[in-house]
Amino acid sequence: METTLLGTAAPAGLPRPDCPCATCAAARGDRVRAATALLVDGALLLDLTPGAALAAARAGQSLGGVRQVLLTHPHDGPPVELPPGLPRAGRVPDGQELTLISGHRVRAVPMDSPGTGYEVTSQEGDRLLYLPRGGSPAGEGGVRPYDLVVMDVLGRPDALARLRAWGAVTGATDVVAVHLDHDVPAGGETARRLAALGARTVPDGTTLTLGEYQEVPDVPRRTLVLGGARSGKSVEAERRLEGFPDVVYVATGGRRAGDREWAERISLHRDRRPSSWRTEETCEVAELLGGDGPPLLIDCLSLWLTDAMDRAGAWDDARWAADGQRALRERVAELVGAVRSTRRTVVAVSNEVGSGVVPATAAGRRFRDELGRLNAAFAGECEHVLLVVAGQALVLR
Repeated sequence: METTLLGTAAPAGLPRPDCPCATCAAARGDRVRAATALLVDGALLLDLTPGAALAAARAGQSLGGVRQVLLTHPHDGPPVELPPGLPRAGRVPDGQELTLISGHRVRAVPMDSPGTGYEVTSQEGDRLLYLPRGGSPAGEGGVRPYDLVVMDVLGRPDALARLRAWGAVTGATDVVAVHLDHDVPAGGETARRLAALGARTVPDGTTLTLGEYQEVPDVPRRTLVLGGARSGKSVEAERRLEGFPDVVYVATGGRRAGDREWAERISLHRDRRPSSWRTEETCEVAELLGGDGPPLLIDCLSLWLTDAMDRAGAWDDARWAADGQRALRERVAELVGAVRSTRRTVVAVSNEVGSGVVPATAAGRRFRDELGRLNAAFAGECEHVLLVVAGQALVLR
């Protein structure tokens, strides 16, 4: 089954007309995108958009063989002019299935928002899932894996997580992001974010052949996200796992009785996380890394180090010199060894504190130095290392 993406943007296209934002300003060349529409084997058109015939011609395709035009969402604006020879566009009621004269079977997939998704199966058994903008499949699992999923990945990463939980998206599924609008990051940041979710985007006019080998993005198994205070490092870490179900959020800071500001910080983080994630408040991180289970998000290593230094008596100069330094080194080595041998997907957050003012106290300088050593050792065991500055993620590895 061949699927040609005639467009990959939101209805207004990218760049939006007369929009001065950074994303629209950077939308040049193959980053110019028309409204999303798919042409399947030249016989089925999913979503009718302005300029569909011209877009098909640019892609080396023709709409002359189209036998069915299906819409994923109501068109509230002026009617789109129907190219000559195309059948009237319509929508299939949720749950119903139709068989085209071309042999394709099309099933309407119910959504949790206005709109209809379509599951398309070829005569050879290739399977495509196309979801509308802002939509996620409703209902429960039990879905066979798809070869290709075309969806609003950045707008609804939770929909991708749901499909993964059902087994509908596996490591072999090609996930392509569409319905891209000017709220996506400018430049190469979009591709980086998608790759972290196991997805990608392609230029308008790209034809994908289901059943052929596709280079599906390889999600890094161990990632360290560094950054200063309020740099956006925790948001970046959470974003990297929001497309996966059953994440375990490892909170190393615990609770602080009577500290209202700390409670507000915890509440802010909790409200931002998907409801399906489970929280473990513990500093026994090596134990979690040694077990099997869903991905871990560790936030953060600097608070883990604070606890480790408390246990080692590192704040007392005499105890530090006697056995505190040795005890801390052993605990750090245990953590780094667990990261090296873990089979789980891990995203860890840590503060980058060594670039600012030199701490005024010996204890402060000790913490700064030990955190620098911990970050370096932990990063050495990770496939992917990021530094977040002013909300922008810089790839170090």
